Amino acid sequence: MPLEWGTQRDKPSEGTAEADVVGEVGNGSIPQQTGQGIASSCESGRAAPRREPTQLDVHGLTGATLKVSSASLGHGHADEEEFQEIPTTGGESTSAPSPPPFPEGWYFVASRQSVLAAKLTQKTWMGENIVVWCDENGRICVAEAVCPHLGSDLGPAAGGRVCDGRLVCPFHGFEFDATGRCVATPFARPPRSARLRVFHTQEILGLIFAWWGIRGRPPQWHLPADSLEQSGWSGIRIQTTRFPGHPQETTENSVDLAHLRYVHGYGNVERVAPVSVDGAYLQSRFNFRSTRAIARFATLNFDLSANAHIFGLGYSFVDIHERSIGMDVRLWVLATPVDGTLIDLSLVSQVRELHSPRRWIAGLRFLPTRLRAPVMNKFIASQQLQDVFQDVVIWSHKRYLSRPRLCRSDGEVTTFRAYCNQFYPSHAGDSETYNP
Repeated sequence: MPLEWGTQRDKPSEGTAEADVVGEVGNGSIPQQTGQGIASSCESGRAAPRREPTQLDVHGLTGATLKVSSASLGHGHADEEEFQEIPTTGGESTSAPSPPPFPEGWYFVASRQSVLAAKLTQKTWMGENIVVWCDENGRICVAEAVCPHLGSDLGPAAGGRVCDGRLVCPFHGFEFDATGRCVATPFARPPRSARLRVFHTQEILGLIFAWWGIRGRPPQWHLPADSLEQSGWSGIRIQTTRFPGHPQETTENSVDLAHLRYVHGYGNVERVAPVSVDGAYLQSRFNFRSTRAIARFATLNFDLSANAHIFGLGYSFVDIHERSIGMDVRLWVLATPVDGTLIDLSLVSQVRELHSPRRWIAGLRFLPTRLRAPVMNKFIASQQLQDVFQDVVIWSHKRYLSRPRLCRSDGEVTTFRAYCNQFYPSHAGDSETYNP
């Protein structure tokens, strides 16, 4: 997503744990359940306080309520959590059938912070009913929430719990370790064939991703290694919103520079280098300028360069440098299909410490050094979310066209569509064919 600037009014909630996703769109809801179940001996995470809704103009969505969760993670704990409700109005969606709803790749599940706080998390992810927990050695397990013994649901609502790092079935007490193997039962030796269906995981800065493979095949490629330097950076801030959409449509924005001008109002948008593709990796580099009104009496101009690193359709990492301040920002845009209709879009941001910003107001030089990066991160997260709300109105109603009538400035869209083909069944040898 492009970067905007502004302010955000929010209050810290002491001791709250991050909620990666809460949301409902349309006539029904798909909540995320967290907790340990009725038999747990461990303490559950404290629930986040409800916040007053932020009113935004998203006219045109399908007579629904769009909910957004956000949390700030830094120094090993979550220091804020906010829920925003956006009332929506309008008529029927005109969306045409999209590409297959679950492209192969790595998709965001939860933050380690939220998994530890909840003890046991259950959610719908890539059309799957999954549970997530952490064992006593710090290993995260993402598994199908079905006991292989007699089919009990393993989520906290059904009584599933975690004890001594093992997932305990509420039906007969079968215990499973983080590899999915049944390691104990109350009545007999554990059957060797009793194993959970587990998903491969990868972790980057405390963000947990799991692999979804076509026909269950193992990872064909990996996300970049977790080697990002953390010294001198703010904590990460996570915001998640749910709406009808598809990860190919949201990721396409990374190459669609024309929409940055027309939808978000950026100026001097120019591509630095052609879009490049290397297997599952796509790179898109561009510059742009942003002008922001502050408190209705002043405007601030920003001069930015962005380097977007795309790995599949669920992971976009953007390095941003603001030249007039001398500021560095990291942004992640993580699109995860929920049930084949809805997606969760998680926005993650982080700012490098501002020791000697070149501008007094825009660079927050009037604040103590230790406060500049966290405050700036709040500004960025708030305005990034505003950008997404502008996009959601379009994403939720647009019709997917497999053969769009492009103009000369849309050349990168063709490159992107060709890149996407590898993540669908036709590329994996299925009889089904699909041409994005």
